Amino acid sequence: MPLKIVRNDITKMQCDALVNTANEYPIVGRGCDTAIYAAAGYEQLLAYRKEHIGKVKEGDVFLTPAFALPARYIIHAVSPAFHGGDRGEERKLRGCYRKSLELARQEKCRSIAFPLIATGSYRYPKEEGLRIAVDEINAFLLQHSMEVFLVVYDKAAAELGKRLAPDLRSYLDSAMMVREEAVESSGFNRPLGAPASSMPKASAPVSKAPRQKDRTSAHKSSSAPLPDEVCASAPVPDFHAGYDSKLEERIKHLSDTFSEYLMYLIRAKGLTNADVYKKAIVNKKVFSKIKNNKNAHPSKMTAMCLCVGARLNIDETRDLLARAGYALSPCDMTDMIFSFFIENGIYDMFELDIQLENHGLPYLIS
Repeated sequence: MPLKIVRNDITKMQCDALVNTANEYPIVGRGCDTAIYAAAGYEQLLAYRKEHIGKVKEGDVFLTPAFALPARYIIHAVSPAFHGGDRGEERKLRGCYRKSLELARQEKCRSIAFPLIATGSYRYPKEEGLRIAVDEINAFLLQHSMEVFLVVYDKAAAELGKRLAPDLRSYLDSAMMVREEAVESSGFNRPLGAPASSMPKASAPVSKAPRQKDRTSAHKSSSAPLPDEVCASAPVPDFHAGYDSKLEERIKHLSDTFSEYLMYLIRAKGLTNADVYKKAIVNKKVFSKIKNNKNAHPSKMTAMCLCVGARLNIDETRDLLARAGYALSPCDMTDMIFSFFIENGIYDMFELDIQLENHGLPYLIS
């Protein structure tokens, strides 16, 4: 069964096991820990932890009853605090996911819901935390069958989702209307074998363009300036004021491969490689392979993620994707939703994948 990323309150998830971000000592921490204890029964759960569990080191997990929560068990993952990444935080965080999944499997759980472990009060970088979660969950699902939910929720994300939903719906509706009008005008939707003359004609007459002498006389009788007068009166941009150097720079990269052009765009925007692959939620090893091999050919989904990570506009995105042989199709819902995010400068992989999930589509993060 596939991983599902959802926006919800984890205490409302109806699964066999709910995962909590626990403290190593039998005390209640902030964020998810507080919410889980409050929903399960604060005093009851804390008393059980003190009596039956005690201290547990970072990266390990333990099991308790779910008490008042809509689940069979709570799996408590002792989250690592982030201190810059050089104290074994990644190894411990991976352990939290791996051990939680194994414990759920041992208890014959058919479903489990995770928060984004350690990315709240434990300060683990959110994009890196999601990358680790996806890595470990997908590795588990290659060998075992279980319904796994990754629950992403905070007030800012929820508000963003509310604001985006109507705009995205309007964008998709408009795109659908344009596509349908294009199909109708092409005649592809008429019955098989029917001649073009059998199609219904437009009810309003189409006016013909006036002949040259008519257009000239019309201009003379009007106060509007003639085309050459418009050209003469309009300000002419100074091409040499910055544009020539930009054009020369663009020409230099006409024959760039996907890898070469991506590296150029990253430098041009003043970003670092880490800025890009972390924001894109692309594995560092995958990014390194693309960077070090000028003829690297990433999957379309990886290429799209890198467009988000590099904060490309829609023209840059189309150009970069084309260098790997890809295009954004007006007939593909994933491409349309992705285009909406790029066109509106929303470089948020969490929200993008949640919107894809809402439309029943595969995630870009894989």
